[in-house]
Formats: sequence, structure tokens, C-alpha cells
Amino acid sequence: MKKISRRSFLTVCGAAAAAAALTACGGSASSASSTAASVSATASSAAEQAAGTLSGNVATGGSTSMKNVIAALTEGFAEVEPGVTVSYDPTGSGAGITGATDKTLDIGLSSRALKDEEKNDVDGTTVALDGIAIIVSKDSKVADLTVEQLKKMFTGEITNWKEVGGDDGEIVLVGREAGSGTRDGFESIVDVKDSCKYAQELTATGAVISAVEANPLAIGYASLSAVGDTVAMVTVEGVECSEDTVKDGSYKIQRPFVFVTNKSAALSEQAQAFVDFATSKDAADLIRTAGAVPVNE
Repeated sequence: MKKISRRSFLTVCGAAAAAAALTACGGSASSASSTAASVSATASSAAEQAAGTLSGNVATGGSTSMKNVIAALTEGFAEVEPGVTVSYDPTGSGAGITGATDKTLDIGLSSRALKDEEKNDVDGTTVALDGIAIIVSKDSKVADLTVEQLKKMFTGEITNWKEVGGDDGEIVLVGREAGSGTRDGFESIVDVKDSCKYAQELTATGAVISAVEANPLAIGYASLSAVGDTVAMVTVEGVECSEDTVKDGSYKIQRPFVFVTNKSAALSEQAQAFVDFATSKDAADLIRTAGAVPVNE
């Protein structure tokens, strides 16, 4: 919640002191009553300011990986500006960037950095970092993989789990659809851009996790913020995917969570307030609770 500003607090205290002084000096009952009413009105105004004065909608959409982060930020922002509604349409990072570009969204959501050609029309503000976890079935014997092994697995050079220390069985590659920020981040970092031999290309983070959970021969990738205990996360070159390793850069497969806004159109007052809130130190714990790594604290 917003705190009453120092100015508002002093105004209230000053009015209250004036009322007390009038009473102590024998001021008339009507004067005291009038001053008390003024104190009450000032306090009420300060309270309204503390509760937030904005209204309207903020349209966001894009990355499905940012679902938990947006949910947490929206809940926290509602305590600051209860009159503002923040909507979220999980359509993928590419659609989020397009929405900001064509102004159908106030804020596009991208789980990858903007490309140079996209920066002509939109700006990107990083609100958090996210590790891209490599996930396998909980029954898998494979606990660690190198980036080079991942590259060979996802391009079809390594096709059997026994080649990387697992049981005999054909590797089933599960990934995201074209345009996904998670896919773009994974393929760019592992250097397998547009060369993966996916058995399944799915349109949401949750779908990838469910597919890997259901198949003991599957391997996939998903946002750290979305991975629960239904699958296992392998370490990459001996480093686990965690908040600390993402923040210090030791976990190699990571990407930013980005708010995308149109360069040629000013944000509405409520949209700007949401951006300011999301990038403030006050939002750090909310982002952390959602499983991502805050960049401002």
C-alpha cells in the first residue's frame, strides 16, 4: 500500500495543531468545529491519495513464461492502485512485441531481448531475469549435461540417452513453437537456432512441462519460474538453475523478462504507473516469489 506522504502527514498534523491551539486559547466553538471539519477533510484527502487515485485498464500480453510474474505484479499493484485493472493475454513473446508495435497492447511482454530491427519501433525495459531450466522426467538417470551435449541432442547428433549416461532409449525432444521467447532464448544460447529436431512443438510453458512429465524419454526446456516438482531439472555443466546462479551469471542458459512499449505513443497514466511499480524496489519480493530474479532491489 502507498504510505501517506510526508507533506500530507505534516498538513494533517498542522491542521490538528491549529485546532488544538484554538481550543486552548478559548476559540469559539464554531471556529473549533470548522477547524475540526477541515482536519477531517484533509485526512480524508490524504487517505484517498494513499489508496491510489488512478482508474482504467492496462492491456498487457505476450510471453506465457511471464505468467507468474505478471500475476504477482498485478496483485501487488492492485493494493497501490485499486481502481486500475491490468489484463493479460498469454499469446507468446512474438505476439507481445507485435502488440506493442501496432499499439493494440499498452505493454507487450517478451521473455527474450529485443532484436535490433525491433528496436526501431519499441523500447524494452527488463523487469526480471529468468533461467531457462532443462527438464527431464523424474525417473531419468541423467542429472547433468554440458551445453555441447545439449547442442548435439537437440540437433539430432545424439539420439539415445545412453550416449549421455542414461538408460537405452531414443531421446524425445520437446520444445516451444516458433515465436516463443523461451525457444528463441534457448536456441540462441545453445547455438541451435532453427536446427532443432523437435518431436513436439507446444504453445505454452505448462504444456512442455506436462509433456516431459508424461514421457520418461523426453527432454525439454521451461522457465525456472514455472517449473514445479513434477519434473527434474538437470544441472548444466555442474551448475543448477536457481535465483543465485542466474543473478551471478554462472548458469549459462538464462534470458530477460522484458516490458515492451511503443516508442511513438506515450503510455497512459495508469500504464506508466504499472511500469514504474514493476521496476521499483517494492516489486522485488513479488518477482522473487513468482520464481524469477528481480533486477531492481
